[in-house]
Amino acid sequence: MVLNFAHRGSLTEAPENTLLAFEKALSHRPKGMELDVQLTKDDVLVVCHDAKLTRFNKKSTTLIKDLTWEEIQQIDVGSGFSEEYKGVHLTCLEDVLSITPAEVLLNVEIKNIPVIYPGIEKKLLDCLETYNRLDNVIISSFDHVALQNIFHLHPTLRLGMLFQYRLLDTWKYVKNSGLPIYSVHPNHVYVDQTFVQACKNAGYSVFPYTVNDWKCYEELVSYGVDGVFSNRPEIFQTK
Repeated sequence: MVLNFAHRGSLTEAPENTLLAFEKALSHRPKGMELDVQLTKDDVLVVCHDAKLTRFNKKSTTLIKDLTWEEIQQIDVGSGFSEEYKGVHLTCLEDVLSITPAEVLLNVEIKNIPVIYPGIEKKLLDCLETYNRLDNVIISSFDHVALQNIFHLHPTLRLGMLFQYRLLDTWKYVKNSGLPIYSVHPNHVYVDQTFVQACKNAGYSVFPYTVNDWKCYEELVSYGVDGVFSNRPEIFQTK
């Protein structure tokens, strides 16, 4: 079975990182959803990919880590997408967890680069436990130290190791990390059949990102990937 993830909700249908984007994604009945988490100044787990909100609101130039959750709720991130969404703000992880059915696999990425959030791993686990999500989640990160921290706190959780660039024998790096990695999440641009087969032979699932072209998607599936992260409903609702 191929398991595809709605990347940041359905960001082609509503402003990314907002509750509306995740509601749109869920309307397509995906098997998985992906989101990024960071910490506000007052330690709220906010859902956002970027370290600050300038891409969505040019007037907002302050790092998320220096804003309180109340301040973030005053920042309009919807108008840049469409006037229909004027005044819409970011969502927090708790709100996404509250609307996500238990059967939908969540991939929660700890966005620890370029800003490091000390203690984010424990806060994330506490939140997931509160919402009974520890059994159906993958915790991923480009920050492999964060994955190590998660492992020390909760050794049985599924971990996904993210890679932006090509490495020599990526699967060997994963194995040598000493972590019980569940899945490898590579940039799709360098994924070929050799890469997929080597990772799978080593015991890792493979979920490339971010796959928005249908031809590319079919090619990756032919290589044997276990699923992809995608912005396109036609892809993330497939299979």
